[in-house]
Amino acid sequence: MRNYRNLMVSAVLTTAVFACSWPLAHAEQLRVPVGSQADRSQISLPANGTKSDAVRARWGAPVTIKGPVGQPPISQWHYQDFVVYFEGNRVVHSVVKPQKD
Repeated sequence: MRNYRNLMVSAVLTTAVFACSWPLAHAEQLRVPVGSQADRSQISLPANGTKSDAVRARWGAPVTIKGPVGQPPISQWHYQDFVVYFEGNRVVHSVVKPQKD
């Protein structure tokens, strides 16, 4: 019984030490006021999964390209009214730029 108790105390202490040393995750929260959000229904955007060649054929060359960075490689194609995010050569998200007043 004593060995079992010592084992349990040792396991609890090990878990506590490990949990306290684990780095805390931190993320920033981005808030965009509703009035400044763009209307996605007013613009044609590339669908998720579309290949980069098809995006270039449909919307032309982007104004700027950022990346790729990281693993998996993520790049951004910036057009006048929207930004397309690629993982490798496939679209993972398209974002409409807010309208400037």
